[in-house]
Amino acid sequence: MDRRELAAFLRTRRERITPADVGLPAGPRRRTPGLRREEVAQLAFISTEYYTRLEQARGPRPSREVLAQLARALRLSDVERDHLHHLAGAPPGPPAGPSREVRQSIVDLLDRLPQAAAIVLSATYEVIAWNDLAAALMEDFSALPRRDRNLVRRAFLGPPGHGRPLYGVSDADEFFRTSAQHLRATAARYPDDPEVAALVDELVVGSDEFARLWAGHDVTAAPTLCKTFHHPLVGPIAVNCDILDVTDRDQRVVLYTATPGSPSAEALRLLSVVGTQRMDVPASALTGKVHRVSGGRF
Repeated sequence: MDRRELAAFLRTRRERITPADVGLPAGPRRRTPGLRREEVAQLAFISTEYYTRLEQARGPRPSREVLAQLARALRLSDVERDHLHHLAGAPPGPPAGPSREVRQSIVDLLDRLPQAAAIVLSATYEVIAWNDLAAALMEDFSALPRRDRNLVRRAFLGPPGHGRPLYGVSDADEFFRTSAQHLRATAARYPDDPEVAALVDELVVGSDEFARLWAGHDVTAAPTLCKTFHHPLVGPIAVNCDILDVTDRDQRVVLYTATPGSPSAEALRLLSVVGTQRMDVPASALTGKVHRVSGGRF
């Protein structure tokens, strides 16, 4: 444990965060740049005395639980979080479960793609970010509870209510196979995550097709390059399907684009204008902003 470096690192990270960043009032007599020590301690659920000793290079080695709480309180990036663990003499292990926190640069990317329907998938196929055109092409994910935004659950156990199974895509059988293979690899990467285990158990019990595919123990799958969505408003839309891996978060950005000048491109353009209105999304959602799930895990 490098107490001096740990103390300096904690202090510099604390000083860069404003009270507004964490929902605290600034107050009229604030002299400390960034947060006060007692505010960090409060956010990290530790005592002010203990945190003060860490910043004064006098504290004992913090546990992994305390390090995780400090990382959240100080809004550390993945690289900073790993650095914190190394300074404390507790090298970080593999994450307990798939990350649901979408990097801001990825959110900005989706916002800059108005002619592409774009979503971000977690390692368990949960839709954790999407743009307006994706909501128009597929469904308004913001109107769904978290469990219903999982595409594997939707594929094998059916959509909530009376929605379209897999949004009318032309390659449903291929999706069944590839998603089961990807999920088996995910379960191997996160063997101790209860959510992953519960999802697999639910699918095995609820779907004979998934149980059959799961029993095959296959973990490789070729990417789908194109597919057709059968949309109830504008009819069939043929799209190219490109996937960008976000390796540091174990996430994937899925982009659906149509060939320029094609009828499908015109259909997507029409959906970008009227699709979200048809689904009764509030007017504020028509500005082209990206939607993402908050409250990600570390």
